[in-house]
Amino acid sequence: MTILYNSSLQKATFFLTGFQGLEDLHGWISIPFCFIYLTVIVGNLTILHIIRTDVTLHEPMYYFLAMLALTDLGLCLSTLPTVLGIFWFDAREIGILPCFTQLFFIHTLSLVESSVLLAMSIDRYVAICNPLRYSSVLTPGRIVKMGLSSVLRSALLILPLPFLLNHFQYCRSHVLAHAYCLHLEIMKLACSSIMVNHIYGLFVVACTVGMDSLLIFLSYALILHTVLSIASRQERLRALNTCVSHMCAVLLFYIPMIGLSLVHRFGEHLPHMVHLLMSYVYLLVPPLMNPIVYSIKTKQIRQRIAKKFESIKSLRCFQ
Repeated sequence: MTILYNSSLQKATFFLTGFQGLEDLHGWISIPFCFIYLTVIVGNLTILHIIRTDVTLHEPMYYFLAMLALTDLGLCLSTLPTVLGIFWFDAREIGILPCFTQLFFIHTLSLVESSVLLAMSIDRYVAICNPLRYSSVLTPGRIVKMGLSSVLRSALLILPLPFLLNHFQYCRSHVLAHAYCLHLEIMKLACSSIMVNHIYGLFVVACTVGMDSLLIFLSYALILHTVLSIASRQERLRALNTCVSHMCAVLLFYIPMIGLSLVHRFGEHLPHMVHLLMSYVYLLVPPLMNPIVYSIKTKQIRQRIAKKFESIKSLRCFQ
């Protein structure tokens, strides 16, 4: 294919890619993706509904969980149209404005998720290390400010990227390697120097994911120090058990991110399928698994979901 330009605006039109060489099987491949997207949407909406309707869950820990579910839902919906569009309708062409809009939401929501995970670690730190001040430190007003600052920080840091990309001329192959738009991929298609984008991208990662991961590690080091000072073994286990769900969410977010970074950095010799699968794992596994983990490992959420199912069954029996 050759690059396409809008004659009046001189803007590139990009082409997204599904599973190369398996185009005839896209209909079948779409089935597990539909199941994943449906599970993500239903799972996260269920978490949000449970927290909204149950007054006993109107506590800081569950407010942060609601933020995580909302972020995961947004991240899922930002990739759904183009991914399923390729599998169902072979809709590969995407204009520069929708592409940059999708890019903005994918990267912004990824950074928001990192910020929410940090906020959740602060919640666990205060609950375990300073329980008497828990309600006075994590007030509703402060939780709202933490949520808004996470969104604002992420959006302001990602906002320059589409404008930087918009000034490039794209003279190389305009075929993207994934079914959605990412900054790193589009940047590599530019003819001019991309040094500014490289430096700014590293700055954004260092200020957000790098700083967040460091603070999460520090909070858990302090939590572990506090827990080990508790005399009762049963109390130590009970304190650590309240952190299991969050630790799983942290691992589900950072392990695929690190794996994807290593594949991009050192895996040039690897088949394209590996790059493709790693990118899907990074974007889809955390939104898919977070509701499942919290539903299984958090007793209050598990009990409320079970109660909802029981009430639905009882309603059906009366009909």
